[in-house]
Amino acid sequence: MKIAVLSVQGAFIEHEKMLSLLGVQSFEIRQKRDLEQEFDGLILPGGESTVIGNLLKELDLFEPLEKKIKEGLPVLGTCAGLILLAEKLSNDANTYFGTLPVIVRRNAYGRQLGSFYTEEEVTGVGKIPMAFIRAPFVESAGADTEIIARVDGNIVGVKYHNQIGVSFHPEVTGCTRLHEYFLQTCQVHSKP
Repeated sequence: MKIAVLSVQGAFIEHEKMLSLLGVQSFEIRQKRDLEQEFDGLILPGGESTVIGNLLKELDLFEPLEKKIKEGLPVLGTCAGLILLAEKLSNDANTYFGTLPVIVRRNAYGRQLGSFYTEEEVTGVGKIPMAFIRAPFVESAGADTEIIARVDGNIVGVKYHNQIGVSFHPEVTGCTRLHEYFLQTCQVHSKP
């Protein structure tokens, strides 16, 4: 199995380290030619969603990645990655891939000083540590979107077919269970 990690900005190295701990090969997507190799899943890391969105377009990565996601490539979007996948943002006119039928509020927990850590249940994963850094949350989810995690009543994790979106940063907690959950989705997808 081989997982692509979008590496134009943000916490991509931390995701690569988690995959390495699990013995899974990963590679960085930095330019269009990186998409020429085969891969079984894609991670969209946390970072600055506006910057990542602009770089995706500038580097001509946006349309090919959007096409792969729409065709069923498993994708894990964490924090800014969730924003990139969201169909709509409630407090921002921008939309990016728009493949995940949710409405997301950017910086819902406030700026950097609003960052926090907790442990909560994720459906199919169990109770895991969650680090929230300038985190969004999901205000509403479409009918076919499974809500897999909540914190204080707010939706912080969703799954829709091949897409998993979370508000938090699982890559900085030392716990690999959310990545393992994502890899199960990738295994199902990669079976002939």
